[in-house]
Amino acid sequence: MDRLLVDKLSGDPIKIKLKESQTIGLKNKIVISGPCAIENYDTMRAIAKELKNIGINILRGGAFKPRTSPYDFQGLENEGLSILKSIKDEFDMIVSTEIMDTRDVEHALDYIDIIQIGSRNMYNYSLLKEVGKTKAPVILKRGISATIKEWLYAAEYIMVNGNENIILCERGIRTFETSTRNTLDLNAVAYIKNKYRLPIIVDPSHGTGLRELVAPMSLAAIAAGADGLIIESHIKPDISISDSAQTIDILTLKDIIDKINIIGEAYGFSN
Repeated sequence: MDRLLVDKLSGDPIKIKLKESQTIGLKNKIVISGPCAIENYDTMRAIAKELKNIGINILRGGAFKPRTSPYDFQGLENEGLSILKSIKDEFDMIVSTEIMDTRDVEHALDYIDIIQIGSRNMYNYSLLKEVGKTKAPVILKRGISATIKEWLYAAEYIMVNGNENIILCERGIRTFETSTRNTLDLNAVAYIKNKYRLPIIVDPSHGTGLRELVAPMSLAAIAAGADGLIIESHIKPDISISDSAQTIDILTLKDIIDKINIIGEAYGFSN
């Protein structure tokens, strides 16, 4: 196997500055949250306001939505980017959305702070190379059936093109189990933290597909060593357009944050 740039033997753990007051890769744990899809300005603003009130400074929301069915909601696209930018400016938040096309990368960076590469695009090498030419932080989600080695090589495609600001995201893998949407692989979290330089966060929403499992798996991820979480939340989860079954409300999210702080007292970190 080639010597990977992400290998710990190649240097110190990578710390990524998202903002002057926000760095991932330190002892503090970050929490990224927001709806799966940007539905409209008013709903997104209301969600952002509630998130800001409980201390969430990083907002996620899908402007471009890759859906299994071509008949499902595909996102507001450029209108969604404009909504994110307006909310970012009003609430002084860091914003992230998934980018699916190489043609959208440069344009999107006029609106967002963090590029997300979804699980379907982990193997989209043209997109990985294009993102590698930027200096923007990148959340790289693990492919639904990807091995850890394949995931790390996807990160290498970004790194060899000049961008080391990569945040790995474990979001569950497809196994024989059907009780949950995916199987959240927390082995991967501990393995990455032990052997590689990149920070890693966990997505318990896609990892389980069930909102009642989001809280326990969030805490398990933090205990396993994750640098943070990315969680789908909404002011009215039951009527959210996308992924309502795995989306939690703001009070549940606040409870997760409070419990992370309790774990932090024992482990010596904070969120």
